[in-house]
Amino acid sequence: MPLPDTPNALAAKLVTVPAVADDLGRRFAAAGHELHLVGGSVRDALLARLPAAGRPGFPATTRRSGPDPAGDFDFATDARPERVLELVGGWAEATWTTGIRFGTVGVQKAGRRLEITTYRADRYDRLTRHPEVEYGESLEADLGRRDFAVNAMALSVPGHEFRDPYGGLRDLAEGRLRTPAAAEESFADDPLRMLRACRFVAQLGLTPDAAMVAAMTAMAAEITRIAVERVQVELSKVLLGGYPRQALELFVGTGLASQLLPELPALRMEIDEHHQHKDVYAHTLTVLEQAIAAEPDGEPDLVLRMAALLHDIGKPATRRNEPGGRVSFHHHEVVGAKLVRRRLRALGFPKDFVSDVAQLVFLHLRFHGYGRGEWTDSAVRRYVTDAGSLLGRLHLLVRSDCTTRDKRRAATLARSYDRLEERIDQLAEKEELDRIRPDLDGNEIMALTGLPPGPLVGQAYRHLLAIRMERGPLPRDEVVAELRSWARDRGITVSGPVEEDGPST
Repeated sequence: MPLPDTPNALAAKLVTVPAVADDLGRRFAAAGHELHLVGGSVRDALLARLPAAGRPGFPATTRRSGPDPAGDFDFATDARPERVLELVGGWAEATWTTGIRFGTVGVQKAGRRLEITTYRADRYDRLTRHPEVEYGESLEADLGRRDFAVNAMALSVPGHEFRDPYGGLRDLAEGRLRTPAAAEESFADDPLRMLRACRFVAQLGLTPDAAMVAAMTAMAAEITRIAVERVQVELSKVLLGGYPRQALELFVGTGLASQLLPELPALRMEIDEHHQHKDVYAHTLTVLEQAIAAEPDGEPDLVLRMAALLHDIGKPATRRNEPGGRVSFHHHEVVGAKLVRRRLRALGFPKDFVSDVAQLVFLHLRFHGYGRGEWTDSAVRRYVTDAGSLLGRLHLLVRSDCTTRDKRRAATLARSYDRLEERIDQLAEKEELDRIRPDLDGNEIMALTGLPPGPLVGQAYRHLLAIRMERGPLPRDEVVAELRSWARDRGITVSGPVEEDGPST
C-alpha cells in the first residue's frame, strides 16, 4: 500500500479519533490552546493499518484493530496545568492532580481516562531518573524528548493534523526501533529506556537500529540506576510480549542481562569442546518458545514463561566433566530453584510468584525418573501433590523441555509423559488426587494424642500424609493404629476410641 501524499491525508485514512478527544480539542482551541493526541494510541492506530513494508517476516500479528474504544488516551498541550484544570472544569466527570508536578492532569470523561500533559523540555541530572521539570514551548521539542520515534508522533484535535518530525511512521512501516534524539543522550537521561527498548521489541516485533544497540551495549551498566520495581515491570512485559526471544537476545547481547539477570547470560556455555550440542542458553530460548506455543487458549502465563526461562540456571554451578567426554549437571534443579528464589526476590517479584516459579524449576526434572512407567502409585501421588496447583504448568514445562533433534527420542519421551498423565487421570478419578489429605486432620490428631497445637502435631500430620501417599485411602482403624505407633515411638499416649466407619476419604 503506497503511503499517502500528505500527513493530513495519512492521518485521515489511518487514525480514527474518538469523539471525546475532538470534543476536548474544541474546548482547548476555543481558548486559544493546542491539543494533540500522542503516544501509544497514535502508534497503535497506525500500526494496525500499515503494511509490513520492512524486513522479511515482520510479524503480521502486530496488526491491531486500532485504539481500544474504551481505552485511555494521552494528550500534549501548550496550556499549563492550572489552565488545563480551568478548561476541563464543568466538562470532566472527575479530575486528579497526582502528576501535576510533572505537568500532567488526569481527567475522567465518558468512561475514559485522559491524561493531559503540558509540553516538556526537561533536563536530567544524569544521576537519577528524576527530571528537573521544565515546560516547553513547542510540540516538536516535546516529541523530541520521548523514548522512541514510534512514540513521537502526534495528531491534533480537532483538526487532525498529523505531525511526525522524527520519522516514526516510516519506522513503523519498516519494523524499526530508534530514538528520536541521539541514543546516548536519551539513555543517559533515562536508562530505563534501554529496557523499554527490549520491551518494544517483545511487544511489537520491531528491530532496534545499530546505533541504539551500540549505545545500549556501551551504557548497560547505567541500568543499575533504576529501581528494581521498575525493572521488574519491564522484564515482565518483555516475557509477556509476542516476541520475547528477540527481546531476550537483545537483553543478553547488549549486556543488560549481565547487570540485572546474570544467570541468563551464564547459560551461554558449550556442552562439549566439539560443539556437538546446543549451548544451554539456546536450549532455554527454545524451551521458552515451546512453552509459549503450548499455553492454553494462547493466554500469556508469566509464571510458566519465567519458569521456562530460568529452569536450567542451576547448570553452570553444577557442571562436571565425566569420563568419556560426557558432561553432567547433577542436582541442577535443586541449585536452580535456590537461585530463582534469590534472583526473583532481588528483583522485587511477589512472594507467591517467586514460590511458584521456584517450585516448577525444582520439579522439572522429576519426570525423567519415570522411565517406562516404573513409578509406583505412591510416586505418582507424590508428583501430583508436590506440584499442587502448578500441575498443569508442570506438564507444559516438562513437555517443552524436550528440544532434542532425535525424532525417535522425542517421540519416546512424549509417549512416556502421555502414559504418566493417563495414570494421573486414572488415580485422580479414583482418589481425587488434587485433594489428598491425611486420613486424620490436625484436630483429630490432637484429640487422639492429647497434644496441644504445635510442631508435634505438624510432625504427626506429615507422617500420616506420607502413609496416605504410599498406601492410598485407609480404614480409620488402620490410620489410628499408625498414629498410635508414631506416638508410642515418641513416648506419647494415644487415647480415644477407634471408630469402625470404613475407609476415610
